[in-house]
Amino acid sequence: MPDLREILDRIKDILSDEIGHRKVFDKDVAEALDINQVSFATMKSRSKIPYKEILEFCAKRKISINWLMFNQVVGSLTSQSEKFERVHYFKDIYASAGGGALNYDEQSDFLTLDEEMVNHLGGKQSIKNIHALNVLGDSMEPTLNDGDIVFMDRESKNPNKNGVYIVSTPVGLFIKRLQLKSDGMVALVSDNESYSDELVNADDIEVLGKVIGTMSNSI
Repeated sequence: MPDLREILDRIKDILSDEIGHRKVFDKDVAEALDINQVSFATMKSRSKIPYKEILEFCAKRKISINWLMFNQVVGSLTSQSEKFERVHYFKDIYASAGGGALNYDEQSDFLTLDEEMVNHLGGKQSIKNIHALNVLGDSMEPTLNDGDIVFMDRESKNPNKNGVYIVSTPVGLFIKRLQLKSDGMVALVSDNESYSDELVNADDIEVLGKVIGTMSNSI
């Protein structure tokens, strides 16, 4: 397992170069990772690693995630490179688990996944059909939590099969279970019992894909 304190030390080394070789404090790291300082302090005390924020930190600076997480020299990874795959990550897109999220933007970054995660998502042959985006809201709890990253298989669009789907509607993107009705309506079903089903006309929605995996972003 990665050691959080070692990771933070390497992040501080990077930030020291960026901000002029002065002493770097935890508040600087929290700001660089875009994490509230109180949440960051809680995370540090519990040794909880904010994977999503670290991935974005590395992507923005073109830093090897393996070096930052495990202190692995990039050159030593060459022979293992075939074990890793990348998927498109639309970090500015939120599939809403509450109200509609109107921000489907085609600009994407990449998430680098290890062999275990690739196999969990269906293997190398399937990875080209996988997109990653974020969960907004709590209506799919406890299955999905606000801030989670979900992996969507764009080839699995049959709402007759059980599962959680991402759908585009006139009011935004939703992440829900789907139930087809005999009258041409579709029920968007939440896992959180506090939320009622929402009925929409089948002609007004597009099934974008099925959720086949998640990455927790909880602190």
